[in-house]
Amino acid sequence: MAFERLRALLPGSGVPIVPVMRLAGPIGVRTSPFQQSLSLAGLAGPIRRLFSVKRAPAVAIVINSPGGSPVQSNLIFKRIRQLADEKQKKVFVFVEDVAASGGYFIAVAGDEIIADPSSIVGSIGVVSASFGFVEAIGKLGIERRVHTAGEKKVTFDPFQPEKPADVTRLKAIQKDIHETFIGVVKSRRADKLKGEDKDLFSGEFWTGNKALELGLIDRIGDLRSVLRAEYGDKVVTPVIPTQKRGLFGVSRSPSVGSSGEMIARAAASGLVEAVEERELWARYGL
Repeated sequence: MAFERLRALLPGSGVPIVPVMRLAGPIGVRTSPFQQSLSLAGLAGPIRRLFSVKRAPAVAIVINSPGGSPVQSNLIFKRIRQLADEKQKKVFVFVEDVAASGGYFIAVAGDEIIADPSSIVGSIGVVSASFGFVEAIGKLGIERRVHTAGEKKVTFDPFQPEKPADVTRLKAIQKDIHETFIGVVKSRRADKLKGEDKDLFSGEFWTGNKALELGLIDRIGDLRSVLRAEYGDKVVTPVIPTQKRGLFGVSRSPSVGSSGEMIARAAASGLVEAVEERELWARYGL
């Protein structure tokens, strides 16, 4: 079977090819070697390889992401569209469990978005979350000392009372980011969207079936069935890896050295990131 698939990739075989790339996990720059996240820095090479198969009429991107960094979402979206236009290839996007927030931002890079009936789609909004420990620090007898040059340098210090001016400034930033998100969605799906802006862009999310009704996706389906219907039963779908692999197929983490202290720090950081990632997925009941 592997030999047959390899032969299908050879020039002149006549077998249709649609390369596939899987994007899974939260979106943002990785801050520890234990964190699995999506960023343009890590995906630039795989995206380029995805579009490098000259005789492929299209590419397929499988998304399973609860969102994350709006900047990285936009950068990944732009790179996909730049190469799609340059190489003149159709982009199919397939949603697995969830394409929400930044995940949906990337999804609209597709010329067609396909989801499972039970996929979670949407959440076109911006969120910031934090904790406040003002009373806790007092009960513990801890004194907070912060010295700055610049009156706006400290914002939303969790050990100080929340300031109305800071909230106003944060909401203004969120509004700018939200408008960028809305603009991208409208530019890609303006003639397909159904419903009022106040509903579509409220931050709400829906199942694949409802997303189809709202025009957020194009059809219900799965990768194998859709690509076979489009290009025939013999279509070959080689997967473009998004992570470097070691000798035995294990993902490599070049930043991890042999220092026990370094590994301990990375493990502690990874635990915090795991909690944050769990919170992202939990927003969508996953």
